[in-house]
Amino acid sequence: MTASPSATTAATQPTRPRFFEDFAPGQVYEFGDRTVTEAEIVEYARQFDPQPFHTDPEAARGSIYGGLIASGWHTAGMMMRMLVDHFIPRESSMGSPGIDELRWLKPVRPGDRLRVRVSVVETKRSMSKPNRGIVRSINEVLNQDGETVLSMRGMGMYRTRDGSKEI
Repeated sequence: MTASPSATTAATQPTRPRFFEDFAPGQVYEFGDRTVTEAEIVEYARQFDPQPFHTDPEAARGSIYGGLIASGWHTAGMMMRMLVDHFIPRESSMGSPGIDELRWLKPVRPGDRLRVRVSVVETKRSMSKPNRGIVRSINEVLNQDGETVLSMRGMGMYRTRDGSKEI
């Protein structure tokens, strides 16, 4: 799904293939609707980030957060799932060379409803491998009140339309 510069598009997996050339600076996409549960917060944290304000509702009430909150890494994982489900084109995605910045701005709590906003900042075709390009973006996770709970400056690598058959 392509958006014109400065337009906001509600994204689902596009019905037509999308390649590097379909991204342009100024495009903004919003998508996803995920309600976070206490059970998943605790389950994730027990396995990957077992701090009391993530794993123990009673201990969390006595913390600086005043209640249970999701691990920031859990929030990033939920963002990634929404990106894969609604935004990243399966036919052209080649992964990511990394992120430049990740910020957890507000706690995510049980019952919060999350969605993602992707703003395309820059596109650059590879000079050494012209069958691909890099799309730099600002990704934000928003809660039900429109507050940004996570922001990330990242990049994705995508095949070009003429290079879609090459790997």
